[in-house]
Amino acid sequence: MNIRSIFFALVAFAALCLIPVTGAAQIFVSHFGNGLNTGRISEYDATTGALINPALISHLAGPDDLAVSGHTLFVADGSLGTIGKYTTSGAAVNPRLITLGNFPSRIEISGQYLFVSESEADRISKYTTSGKRVDVDLIPGGPFGGGLNAPWGIAISGDKLFVVNVGAGTIGEYTTSGATINATLISGLVDPFDIAISGDKLFVTNGYNLVSEYTTSGTLVNPALISADGGVADMALSGGNLFLLVFVGFTETTINEYTTSGAPVNVPVVSEVLDQPRSLLVVPGPAAVPDASSTWTLLLLGLTATFSLRCFLRKPA
Repeated sequence: MNIRSIFFALVAFAALCLIPVTGAAQIFVSHFGNGLNTGRISEYDATTGALINPALISHLAGPDDLAVSGHTLFVADGSLGTIGKYTTSGAAVNPRLITLGNFPSRIEISGQYLFVSESEADRISKYTTSGKRVDVDLIPGGPFGGGLNAPWGIAISGDKLFVVNVGAGTIGEYTTSGATINATLISGLVDPFDIAISGDKLFVTNGYNLVSEYTTSGTLVNPALISADGGVADMALSGGNLFLLVFVGFTETTINEYTTSGAPVNVPVVSEVLDQPRSLLVVPGPAAVPDASSTWTLLLLGLTATFSLRCFLRKPA
């Protein structure tokens, strides 16, 4: 009997038991609501589109954009001009973590910092994720500022910050410390609102129903990478795929999934009448951490059995 083979088989089994398994991703959708404090955040399964929780967070004034860091969910409230902090399970941490005084168009997180595009003030502001103000005019607007004109969608890649200017139809490139690299990296866009970056690929909503692809250096790759059957309201990137919030007519809203090459994956993922949806956020599922103690117990028992068997086989007749 090959005792060494048994030993290595047991070690391999223990290693396989310790490999984490990833759960299903979730889609969070902000709903502005139709009255006082009727705003809410709903949650869906990103694979099946099944509704998990219609009101994960409820009684909000007017939630717009969403951002996540670990198990913390940040909610930009356009009616109050605030950014609230919650857990991804819906528990309130600080509903008014940051008070802006202006309409927060989009929020984005990089490390311990939270970046906010404020279209009314034509500026990008910067805070810590604990709510401390770092620079309220990180990128200011106006002719002597960073060239911002109704900034909306923002995306971060490394130490670079890309800003969509709805008023000018441009995308500007800056550093996360506020220095201007190219205020008109991309121009000629029609009513752009949102942006997403994957590697050196830059995706932007362009016109009513298109998603255009550029490189992060500003080169046009495909002006109509995705043509949706409806108006594209928001976009999220997760797992290498693009998720689009699409309005079809006045009642139906769908969430569609595509590859970054523009091929449909799941169209639609979610299809139902939503209550004034404003934005979506796709969060990868949590890793299921196995019980390491039980795994190592099994390994030790196996080693003990192997050692006992070896002693038995060596026992003289």
